[in-house]
Amino acid sequence: MLYTDGLVEDRHRDIDEGLELLRRALAGSAGAPEEACDTVLRALLPGRPRDDVALLIARRRSLDGGRTAVWDVPSDPSAVGEVHSAVTRTMAGWGLEKEAFVTELIISELVTNAIRHASPPVRVRLVRDRALICEVSDGSSTSPHLRRATTTDEGGRGPFLVAQFADRWGTRYTANGKVIWTEQPLQGGGRWRRSAGVAGLRRRGRCGP
Repeated sequence: MLYTDGLVEDRHRDIDEGLELLRRALAGSAGAPEEACDTVLRALLPGRPRDDVALLIARRRSLDGGRTAVWDVPSDPSAVGEVHSAVTRTMAGWGLEKEAFVTELIISELVTNAIRHASPPVRVRLVRDRALICEVSDGSSTSPHLRRATTTDEGGRGPFLVAQFADRWGTRYTANGKVIWTEQPLQGGGRWRRSAGVAGLRRRGRCGP
């Protein structure tokens, strides 16, 4: 839980009293984070607080091993095809054949970029949760830059394609490098525009490892 001091302290209540009220409110709340927020706010805030208040409550949960897949990738361009095949098999095992094409495209682009422009070790991780999360980590702290390649460029389209077909994407830095992550909706939650674009790429045969 993260909060600003206006939640537990004001001119009529010192911080020790506020912290005690906070502990009691949390002890009596066993619901979802949203419900816990409501309980805390009702217990600690007057009708019109004199200070701005921010409150964030998050709950961490773990996934069983069957919902994740991890591959270490050699620093060799030929390894992209092997990762592509492994992702295809994993997506089929998860019953996500409809999402497999976009996932293969995203991972192929990210792995190729990591092998060419980053430092080892390169690792791929898939996480199947409420959305499908793809992660490609490497030993470099340099992030890819999104740009539109011209018709005469031989490369530079990878990050642009990833941004088009992932619902969200970004970079997370670690002590030893970075992780490029993407998120895709499941259960048909993608937007029609992206589905149409994938069909067009398939017809033109422009994607592959």
